[in-house]
Amino acid sequence: MLKKFTKMHGAGNDYIYFDCLKEEFPDPSSAAVRLSDRHKGIGGDGIVLICPSSVADARMRMFNADGSEGNMCGNAIRCVGKYLFDNGIVKKHSLDIETKSGIKHLFLYEKDGKTDRVRVDMGAASFEPQAIPVRSSQPIVGKRMNVAGGEYEITCVSMGNPHCVLFLPPDGLDLEKLGPKFENDPLFPERVNTEFVQKIGENALKMRVWERGSGETMACGTGACAAAAAACACGICERGKDILVRLRGGDLVINVSDTVTMTGEAVTVFTGEIEL
Repeated sequence: MLKKFTKMHGAGNDYIYFDCLKEEFPDPSSAAVRLSDRHKGIGGDGIVLICPSSVADARMRMFNADGSEGNMCGNAIRCVGKYLFDNGIVKKHSLDIETKSGIKHLFLYEKDGKTDRVRVDMGAASFEPQAIPVRSSQPIVGKRMNVAGGEYEITCVSMGNPHCVLFLPPDGLDLEKLGPKFENDPLFPERVNTEFVQKIGENALKMRVWERGSGETMACGTGACAAAAAACACGICERGKDILVRLRGGDLVINVSDTVTMTGEAVTVFTGEIEL
């Protein structure tokens, strides 16, 4: 069976998108593993299905490169908005996308008739242990913990999926060794995404990320939001002001107040067909 796809990225965080508004997608977990392979497949951090919704303009399902389904993906949801607008499916600049983490509100910035950038209301950051989840009776904010085989000062936060934020220079870290230790530490019953963050200027951060199910990626939208929220909670950055988060694949602008907004690029790389 031939399936059309669109390869898209946000700040280098690349996924393979399938339009499932009129037809279902067979066995997405297995397809994610096979198609994400950068040598024997299309190549990507996973696949995204754009599905119909009874409560929003569309529904997004995201599957990581290991086949596991994610709750939310900030870079992917911007690309979903771009796909819907650029293909004439939803011709408005404000739209809602249903995810496993709830409905997210998007605003699209248009340039020459196409979506250029997208702002996403990601909802409030939560530091409550049960929301993340993390095995702790109290919120973990700037607390030294025995985790990942060592002692680290960490902040745990949920942006619809679990994050562990560390403020230490990310350059030179061996994330291939360190990342899996955090991801699979017993402290996190559903595994965790881990952000390694450094302040590089007033309200500016530099970040590398190890994503559960995908490994190190060029960018992570929810991770950038989690890093900014953690920076505000720890007094490193100021709430209510734009925070530049510099990732390996590009920049995102995060604003933390009662809710967290994220603004960044959404780019179509190419389209094609593949046999499933």
